Amino acid sequence: MKFEDLLVEIGGFGRFQILILSILCLTRINLPMHFLLHNFLAATPSHHCAIPHQEAFVNLTVEEVLLISIPRKPDGTFSSCEMFSQPQFHLLLNSSLQPENKSIIQPCQHGWVYDRSQFTSTISTQWDLVCEQRGLNQATATFFFIGVTIGAVVFGYLSDRFGRKSMLQLSLVCSMVFGMLSATSVSYTMLAITRTLTGVALSGLSLIVLPLGMEWVDVQHRTFTGILISIFWSVGNMLLALAAYLVREWHWLLVAVTGPCLLSIICLWWVPESARWLIAKGKVKQAHRHLLTCARMNGRKDFAVSPEALTRMATDKNMGGSYSCISLFRTPVLRKISLCSGVVWFGVAFSYYGMSMNLTGFGLSTYVSQFVFGIIEIPAKIAMYVVVNRVGRRQSQAWTLILAGVCIGANIAIPKSFTSLRSVVATVGKGFSEAAFTTVFLYTSELYPTILRQNGMGYTSFMARLGAALAPLVFLLDKVWRSLPEVTYCSVAVCSGAVAFLLPETLNVRLPEGIEDIEKPQVKVPPEASAPEGVPLQALLK
Repeated sequence: MKFEDLLVEIGGFGRFQILILSILCLTRINLPMHFLLHNFLAATPSHHCAIPHQEAFVNLTVEEVLLISIPRKPDGTFSSCEMFSQPQFHLLLNSSLQPENKSIIQPCQHGWVYDRSQFTSTISTQWDLVCEQRGLNQATATFFFIGVTIGAVVFGYLSDRFGRKSMLQLSLVCSMVFGMLSATSVSYTMLAITRTLTGVALSGLSLIVLPLGMEWVDVQHRTFTGILISIFWSVGNMLLALAAYLVREWHWLLVAVTGPCLLSIICLWWVPESARWLIAKGKVKQAHRHLLTCARMNGRKDFAVSPEALTRMATDKNMGGSYSCISLFRTPVLRKISLCSGVVWFGVAFSYYGMSMNLTGFGLSTYVSQFVFGIIEIPAKIAMYVVVNRVGRRQSQAWTLILAGVCIGANIAIPKSFTSLRSVVATVGKGFSEAAFTTVFLYTSELYPTILRQNGMGYTSFMARLGAALAPLVFLLDKVWRSLPEVTYCSVAVCSGAVAFLLPETLNVRLPEGIEDIEKPQVKVPPEASAPEGVPLQALLK
């Protein structure tokens, strides 16, 4: 007996599942509000060295004061990190002249002056994380994703050990606490620590929401469920742009994006534990109670299955026992899946966050770019709903990654002056990147068996967050070669897309329950149903 057969009897996609998915979708909105917060939290506005004794130049305009105090870069703009050791009054007569004596140029000595027209306050302006300290600014995102990486391993194990719902509740509570503590940070060190801990907590939310939803729906609605939950990431993406536009001060912005966790904590009480997990762990009485509730809400009042039948299901599949991430590499087929999916997840996250955190250079404001990058994700996800069911998971995963890399590479060749064309290419690339992310969540949840699904998701999430943690630091490579960051993102996306061709296809294949289901050839089920029409479940049990 398969769990999908149970879902046919109780209703694989009825009012019960709609209630669960509505709450889980609301919960998922919290993720991009923090995962992409770096774009606004650590935004660096235009700046130049603070000029001492500026009141002495009362007869000069602001432009003239800058002219005699700040050297120009080759493109004619004022330097952000250097100043003259003494005022160069002769430049007032001929501004095109530049001092030949480089010894009079020095780093900023008295701090910086920031353009606050777009950002009232960010951590860059709070602690002067510019110029020589620019690396610390980028490291803020890395610290957060290191936390997410650690949390992926921790919550992957804990949710398989103690259950999906309880760990999701713990994740939300901790996210709320550490998010609010981040908003009260009085030093960069405190912010780095609290953002890291927030990342650890949010990792549970990232890891559990999709599998919990997928484990309650039937085969023919798995793709729809994965796409639906994923769309609410894009909704959160756009809400982040709106919140950042309305709240320009970084302390209050952190409060604004953390607050929705409280609503999610309250709503989560109406979400049941995964019946699949309960059966796998031998907790058949609880599973039986949830299954009866599901059948009643879905109008299947004639459903009747005994706890003993559920016990036989767990025993037949040998789904009990203790498993860990090491179990992902013990058998040949599972080992190949784990290695390849790890590479794919790294490439998906590395290229996605590389594009998502590069909102400049397209002729649009940061807020508009964030909103456009969010809204383009929705048609990309809807398109994937059709594509993954027609083309298959494997082909969809591989080609969306490769095409995202091609778009990144194309923008290297397009001159900076072609801002409109660069914006279009970047937006299309972002759509492909999001399509790859949408597919990989759905694909991975179908690759691993129930007893190892959260361990598998934890491992692949670890690889993804490793990619996400490295992505912001790659921007620092522009000092070596201006286009090196884009070349790196492009290469990783294309190579990881090629690796996706090595994974097995899961279209219309039953969700595997035990390791033996992975090692033997998978049986495809008709898209119409998981059991023969008109045949009661009790007949299938005999």
